[in-house]
This record gives sequence, C-alpha cells and structure tokens, in this order.
Amino acid sequence: MAAHLVKRCTCLLREAARQAPAMAPVGRLRLARVAHKTLTSSATSPISHFPGSLVELVEKEQAFTPYIENQVDHLIKKATRPEELLELLGGSHHLENNHAALVLIRLSHLLSEKPEDKALLIQDARFQQLLCMLSSQITSVWHGTLSRLLRSLYALGLPRTSKELQSVEQEVRWRMRKLKYKHLAFLADSCATLSQEQHSQELLTELLMHLERRWTEIEDGRTLVTVMMKVGHLSEPLMNRLEDKCLELVEQFGPDELRKVLVTLAAQSRRSVPLLRAISYHLVQKPFSLTKSVLLDLAYAYGKLGFHQTQVSQRLAADLLSLMPSLTSGEVARCAKSFALLKWLNLPLYEAFAQHVLNRAQDITVPHLCSILLAFARLNFHPDQEDQFFSLVHEKLGSELPGLEPALQVDLVWALCVLQQAREAELQAVLHPEFHIQFLGSQSQKDQNTFQKLLHVHATALLEYPEYSGPLLPASAVAPWPSALDRKVTPLQKELQETLKGLLGSADRGSFEVATQYGWVLDAEVLLDSDGQFLPVRDFVAPHLAQPTGSQPPPAGAKRLAFLRWEFPNFNSRSKDLLGRFVLARRHILAAGFLIVDVPFYEWLELKSEWQKGAYLKDKMRKAVAEELAK
Repeated sequence: MAAHLVKRCTCLLREAARQAPAMAPVGRLRLARVAHKTLTSSATSPISHFPGSLVELVEKEQAFTPYIENQVDHLIKKATRPEELLELLGGSHHLENNHAALVLIRLSHLLSEKPEDKALLIQDARFQQLLCMLSSQITSVWHGTLSRLLRSLYALGLPRTSKELQSVEQEVRWRMRKLKYKHLAFLADSCATLSQEQHSQELLTELLMHLERRWTEIEDGRTLVTVMMKVGHLSEPLMNRLEDKCLELVEQFGPDELRKVLVTLAAQSRRSVPLLRAISYHLVQKPFSLTKSVLLDLAYAYGKLGFHQTQVSQRLAADLLSLMPSLTSGEVARCAKSFALLKWLNLPLYEAFAQHVLNRAQDITVPHLCSILLAFARLNFHPDQEDQFFSLVHEKLGSELPGLEPALQVDLVWALCVLQQAREAELQAVLHPEFHIQFLGSQSQKDQNTFQKLLHVHATALLEYPEYSGPLLPASAVAPWPSALDRKVTPLQKELQETLKGLLGSADRGSFEVATQYGWVLDAEVLLDSDGQFLPVRDFVAPHLAQPTGSQPPPAGAKRLAFLRWEFPNFNSRSKDLLGRFVLARRHILAAGFLIVDVPFYEWLELKSEWQKGAYLKDKMRKAVAEELAK
C-alpha cells in the first residue's frame, strides 16, 4: 500500500512539473500540499455530468497549481466591476506570472454583455499596462489559462494589429503539441466563433490539423461529445474520426450523451448509418429513463435524418403519449412535425395531438396550428373529431391567412386540399392572379416547389369543386415544367415500362411519362375500346394534357387507364397506406376520368419472371375495368 501511494505521488509531482513551465523555487516546496489535496479530492469527488460547452469542460478540469491561492487570486475571482480589477495594477498587490492573464479573463467575463464598455476599456492606460505585463510573461502562463486567455482577447475585441494578441497566438502555436486535446478543441471553437480575422483563421487551420491527427487521445465520452458538438462541423475529416470514436465509446453513453450526438448529426445533416444503428440499439436495449426534452430531441433528430427504426419510433411515441398532459402547444407542434418527417403515424399519439388543439383552442397560436395541420396532411391523418377540429382550423386561419408568408399560405391551403377540407374562399385566395404571379417563372427551387403545390390546389378546385367559379391559373401556367420529367429512372419504373411495352406490341398504343395539367405525372396511359382492345392513344382528344393532342373524340365505351407505380418512399413507415401527397394525386386522376392501375412496390417485388409481370398487369387492367362496370 505504501509503495502504491509513493508511486501515485511521484506521478502527480511529475504531472505538476510538466504543466507549470516556469516554476518559482518555492513552488517545489508547496507541491506536496497540492498533491495531497489532489489525491484526496480525486478519491472522493463524484463523476460530474457531461458539460454542455467547451468552456465548461476546460474550466472544470482538475488543475495543478504550483502555489496555494493568495489574496490576489481571491480578489480577481470576487471582482464584480472592471474597475476593481484595474485597481490591482496600481495598488500594493504583487501580481505574479499568471495573474495578468487571469485579470484579462475576468474582464472579458464581466464585459461579455457590454460591448460599448469594451471600447472604453481598450483605451484605458491601465489596460494597456496590463497587456504589456502579459506580453512580458506570456511564456509562464499555464496551458489551461492560455487557452481561456486567447478566447478572452477575441471576446474583448482587440484589434488585428495588436502585438499582444499576436504574441498569445504565437505562443499557442509553439505549445500546440503540449496542449491537451480538450484545450485544442476549445481554442478551435474560439477562433471559429469569436474571430474572423485572417491570421486567426490560419491558426484555426493549424488547430484543426492537430485535432485530426490526435483524435485517438480522446478517452472519455465527455470530451468526445463536447468536441463533436462544438468543433466537429469545422472539418469533415475530423468529424469522420469523431464518428469512429463514437462507435468505440457509445456503449458508455447515457441518454443525454446519445441525445447530443444525434442532435449534432441532425444539425449537420450527417446520416451516419452505422452510428445511428448503434445509438438505436442502445436506446432500445438499455432501460434508460428518458425525460421530455430528451424525447423531443430524439424525435427531431430521427425525423430530420429520416432514419427509420421501428422499435425506437414505437418507444418515442409511447413515452410521449404518456407525457401529453404536460406538453405545451409548441412542443406538440414540434413533436407532430418530427413524426411526420419520420413518416410514422401512431394513431393514439396523433389523436392526442388533435385533442390537445381542441382543449387549448383559445391559447394555441397560428404557427403551432400550421405545423400540426401540415403534419396531418403529410400522413393523411383524419382525427375522429374531424368536423370539430377543422371548424377550429378555419376559424383560426380565417383572419390570419392573408397575413402569413405567401409560401406558407400555399402550404396550408394545399394541406386542406389533401385532407378534403379546403373552402372556396381559401382556394380563391391563393389562385388569385395578384397572388400567384410571384411564383410564375421563378428559378428558385423553393418557388418551383410552391408553384407545384399551386397546381395541385388548381386541380382540386377544377376537379373536386364543381361549384367553384374561379379564379384559376392561366393555361400557360399549367404547362408541365421541364424538371417534372427530369427525374432519375427507378428500377421499378424501368421494369414497368418494359413490361407494358411488351403487352402493347406497338409504340402508338400507349404513352409513357405523361405530364398532366394537374401537376401529376402518369407512368403510362392507355386507351381501351368497349371490347378491351388497345387504341392509338395519341389520335384522340386528351383534355388532361396541358397541350391537347389528337382531334377525334374517343369512341363510345372507351376507357382511359392510368398506370401509377408506388415506390417505398410513397408510403407511411411500416404501412401500406400512401402519404397524403399521393392520396391527393390518386383522387385527382380518378376525378379526371381515368381508371387507375396501381403498381405498388411490395406486389411487384414478388414477381420473378417476365411472364408473371405481364400477367399481373393484365389482371390489374381487367379488375379496374370490371370495377368500373360494376358501378
């Protein structure tokens, strides 16, 4: 036991000597007391929770000091005004080597919320004296203090030409190999967030290079998670290394650390599948007690990254359902949006969302109501109390709709069209020429997406509201956009076209990739006569096209068939129910006079031979015609 204690004391003394580059002779005599104090505190102090920032991580680390704190140290810590700190320079107090840096750090903290006082401070002669003292003693500033000092000088707004600032940056460069990994990360975060000067960006590049090279030095999850949150986004190679380290240490993480990693990945849109799978495994297998804030963040992260894990989604929905009475309207809106992005429709949870809106009808704000409504439309969710819910929606939006952002107005009316709840006045508001003119001809992707929804609103008014009197979009506006057909061909799409071409036998008996004036693209279109034979589709009038072709009316008893393929992303997660957007498409095409031949991916994948695929399509066509005749 005695030998073990001596060995431990020796290690502590060596560490103290290494961290204090310039030590007063008397410091060696005091090291024994410091080592004894450190041994006692490290043996009895509990492991602290993970810090939320690099500042907390650096300030809370165990520090080895070459002397016992004196009166100056206490005065610096207790100072509440900059004047108290500046008075230390002209008084009878003896400032030792590290005190100038500590005074500057404390000054930065006191003036963090007072930018106007920073300019006055820089002009103060005592402050300039403090900088000169720092510059002469920079080599004896401790490593941990040096990292905090540079951040403080950036925060105080010292000019780029300041020799003292350049001196501190140069000292950081010289000591880079000796600094701990957490200090390097702290300095990189400081350079990135507090300074945009060219010389600071050069220092940032060097710091990132060292962080990339020394990533294996990370030994605890505390440092790893914090570095990933604060510095990971600055360097792609560094983030790759940190993700690898996360896979190594993820078993040690608690729910809060898992939350932080997921939110960091979501903020950077990094869909690291191996890491997401590992986190999901631990969330499912370990009996974590998840708080409300953790649940909301997990739902957001999974939704933002579009990562589907059935057991995780089930647990999040079940836990949030039990917490519904304590959720605010903002949290309900955020939760509904997250599950909508995840395409996970949990009926009890969404019924609880609708009930929450009804219970707090007087207090819920329009932005929160908009988020909930858009989530319902995405998943095609109709609450049990549908009439009461949508009466409240129309009441809330009635006076507020014209004042909302134009793109949001279109989104809301489109959502009401999906849910079959749009009113004539709402259709007129977004189809009015003075409103939709702002989206015509725009080249931005966002405006093009908004105008595509306007086409769907236009189709709703045209096909589902026979009493609607206008206005409508002009004929020139409903022409298909070039981007509507410039999409990557999927394997299902290619196989469907090849099989259908084999059935038709002639190219003029069908059309493929048919862009309609309703904003939807048909995979294929055929025309059958009363005997079920294919007709040359291009010879006959086609009112569904933006630019009609052919001059002959279809013969009596002829039927138009539209082939619609449904890919895996078109459905709710773990369901055979289409998302709201595609339910709307199917309704419109039916209303336009087509018979629909649905080709979902889960049926097509079971067909192995060309003969089976051809027989499948023939059977689908016969069933569509038979159902129409049965009506």
